[in-house]
Formats: sequence, C-alpha cells, structure tokens
Amino acid sequence: MNIAVVGTGYVGLVTGTCLAETGNHVICVDIDAAKVEKMRNGIIPIYEPHLDVLFERNIKQGRLQFTTNLEQAIEKAQIIFLALPTPPGEDGSADLSYVLGVAKQLGGLLKEYKIVVDKSTVPVGTAEKVHAAIAENCKTEFDVVSNPEFLREGFAVDDFLKPDRVVIGTSSERARKLMEELYKPYVRQGNPIIFMDEKSAELTKYAANAFLATKITFMNEIANLCEKVGADVDKVRIGIGSDDRIGKRFLFPGIGYGGSCFPKDVQALARSASEVNQEMRILEAVMSINEKQKTIILPKLNKFFEGNLKGKKIAIWGLAFKPDTDDIREAPALYIINELLKAGASVSAYDPEAMDNVSRLLNGKIEFGMDEYSVLNGADALVICTEWSLFRTPDFARMKGLLKNAAIFDGRNLYGLDQMEENGFYYASIGRAVVVN
Repeated sequence: MNIAVVGTGYVGLVTGTCLAETGNHVICVDIDAAKVEKMRNGIIPIYEPHLDVLFERNIKQGRLQFTTNLEQAIEKAQIIFLALPTPPGEDGSADLSYVLGVAKQLGGLLKEYKIVVDKSTVPVGTAEKVHAAIAENCKTEFDVVSNPEFLREGFAVDDFLKPDRVVIGTSSERARKLMEELYKPYVRQGNPIIFMDEKSAELTKYAANAFLATKITFMNEIANLCEKVGADVDKVRIGIGSDDRIGKRFLFPGIGYGGSCFPKDVQALARSASEVNQEMRILEAVMSINEKQKTIILPKLNKFFEGNLKGKKIAIWGLAFKPDTDDIREAPALYIINELLKAGASVSAYDPEAMDNVSRLLNGKIEFGMDEYSVLNGADALVICTEWSLFRTPDFARMKGLLKNAAIFDGRNLYGLDQMEENGFYYASIGRAVVVN
C-alpha cells in the first residue's frame, strides 16, 4: 500500500518505519525542514533499540521517504496516519490543535477516497472532530479511523511488528477491510485485530495506560507501607505476582512513573471524565501519589546527611524515565535533581542515552560524566534513578574507592540487601530495610 504518516515524533517514526518494513511505500511528513533533511540522509532523530537498522534499510530500498510537503505526501496515499503531538493543556486536557489543524488542511487536499487514521493518543470523540474538520472543505468521500498505538519505549519495534493486539475503531466496512489488509502481516501468530466503534477505541488506549499507572502506583504505596512496618516489598511482590489474576508485570516498586504516555494519559482521562461530570477518584489519587513518589528518595538522603545537603556532591545514575530510551519527559531524575539543587547540593550525572537531552534542558546546572564511574569520583553519595542494564553488576570495590561515603540510594531496587551488606555499603532502597555498615 501507499501510506502517508503525518508527524515524525516517536510514534510517527516507528509507525512509518515498521509499515515500510513489510513492503508498503511510506512517506513521512514533518514541518521541521532541518529534521526532514537529516532523516533523508539517514540520520535518525530518536534513540530506540533496533529502529536504526530498519530505518536505514527502508530508506536505502526506497520504501521510506520524508518530505515537508503534505500535499505531495498524501497524493497517492490510500491511508493517512496522523501521529501528531497531543500535549496536556493547563487544565490537563489533551491539546488537539495539531491534529485538527492538519485535519483542516486535508479537507482541501483530498481528491479521492482515503482513510485518515488517528494514531495519536486522543480523547473520546476526537474521530468525530477530525471528521468534521476535514468535511468543512472536502468534496470527496473519506473515513476517519481510530487506531491507538500501544508502543513501549525501548520495545517499540517489537511491539509494532509483533503486537499483542491491534485495536481499530471504525463504523465503515470499506475502512475495516483496508485496515485489516494493512495489519494482517503483523498478526500471523494469531494475535487479534480487534474491531470496535471509534469512541471505544479511543477510550481503550487511555484505559489501558491508566490501569498500568494505577498498578505501578499501588505497588509503590505497598512499598512505602513495607518500610513503615518492617516488611520486604520484594517478597510481597513475588507473593502477589504469582496469582495469575494479578500477574508479575508492573509490580516493581520505584520512584514513580514518567515518560510521554502515563502522566499525560492519566491526566487527560481524568479531565475527559470531569467534562461529563464523572469523578475519577482513583485516577486523582494515582496522580497525587506518583507526584510525591518521584522524590521519595530525598527524605532518605536528608536523614543520612542529618538534614544538610548544602555543599554535598551527589552522583546520579540514570536520567531517562526508563531504560533503553533517551526520553526524559516527566523523568523522576529531573525532580530529584531539582530538589538537590534547591538544597544547595551539586550533581554529577551519567546516562547512556539521555545526557544530551538533560544538558539542553538544564543548561549547565549539573555536570555529566563519560561513564558511570567518572561521576562517582569525590561524590558524597550515589542515587540510582533508572535501571539501565549496565548498572546491575558494577564493580563495587571500585565504587567504594571513588565515593567519599559508601552510600547508595537506589530508586529502582537493583541490588540485594545481602549483597550490599557484604560489600560494605550504606544502602537505602524502596520498600525494604536500610542496610547500615
């Protein structure tokens, strides 16, 4: 098929590249001319494992192209994906101005039947708004389909090529057949393509992310309780995760969720509900608890340093909101760094992928290291914010030789308590006893 993808952010670029990988001809559109030129030259603008290989291959073989010209991109396209930003407004609602702005442009450009697909995460009722925006100036038939993405950063290529499910919201039989044909190569192992109405598809994405955010937040609450009563959250996690009604995933406690999806989607769902006078008390609690959880490590640091962080140098391992991405949106590390700076501490940080993004954001307020050990030199303590694999089996003897105090504050519970005791560290984690040496 001929496909157009409008927007080359995280979702748009993964979608366009993976659609090209199965033989479709894809043109991706972006208003950023410099970005488009770089992509034409094979320079990928985001970090996502395995995406670079597909990206380079499909550009080389002519199936993946880039342009700033919307009209050119959609001219031969049978299906047009809208993968545009929907950032939260001041009231928490999703800002649809980018989506509806492109929809209005499409109205004057469509000359024959095409399917317009909402790939962005959007509130219930957006498909109707997109349809109305296109119809204002459109003189041909078209359909608007809701096809939410379920891509996990760090696993997005596998998630697209081998999806658990594909959700397609449409009331058009014509659109249904074309969308089914498009997605059949990705579900050969038998995972379902689930068809439903547009509003149900839109709500499905928000409901899925809100549920997962709730599960994470519940486990963080249990971890905090474990600390108060002397229980071990790792043992509790294993105990409840063995119940197949609960499952093992999303039960690891930590310093809260971040990223481009969970914070925005939970907030937007709560806002959408309020617009129809539906109170979402669970989601309100999830947002409040998660905000506090992001800095739950600070009281532990304050206790160790007897309430005085001024002049202390704190090393940070991990800046991205999760491993295998350079995404720092709503990353807990940023909240911790901000509080440390306000307390008068200095910060030296290392992350395998996210340092450039943080450097642009903080503009000289913290230092960065060449590797995980360089940031420890002369530091008074280490805080772990992201569970990158290279942090899991470090050289503890080398760490002790570099740190002023053999003290680790672990926001992701990477190490065992016995391991820390054997290696002679003061070790404070989440939902477990403090190891004191």
